[in-house]
Amino acid sequence: MNKPLGPYAPVVRAGDFIIVSGQVGVRDDVLVDGGVPAQTSQLLVNVADRLAEVGASLTDVVKTTCFLTDMGDFDTFNDAYAQGFGDHRPARSTVAVLALPRGAAVEVEAWAYKPG
Repeated sequence: MNKPLGPYAPVVRAGDFIIVSGQVGVRDDVLVDGGVPAQTSQLLVNVADRLAEVGASLTDVVKTTCFLTDMGDFDTFNDAYAQGFGDHRPARSTVAVLALPRGAAVEVEAWAYKPG
């Protein structure tokens, strides 16, 4: 499991909601090669791993906030994101940012709903 990149909890349960802190495409604490598609695929694995820690899965995600360092990657990101979520489509916001930790090109935060 990847270590958090800062002083925060990577996943928190708040009643029936589960919040996964922003995840980037790191594996074994190293940013994966392959740009936005590979980073998106890996970060969704990381989100799924964090959800699994509290008994949830990607199908429980109801909202994501996505961060891209280049909106020119929006379509490429969408393809990898859709592949990672399959037929499930949570509500979503996507915003452009100047930079992300570890030099990542994309980061995703997720909110899941899973009654305890």
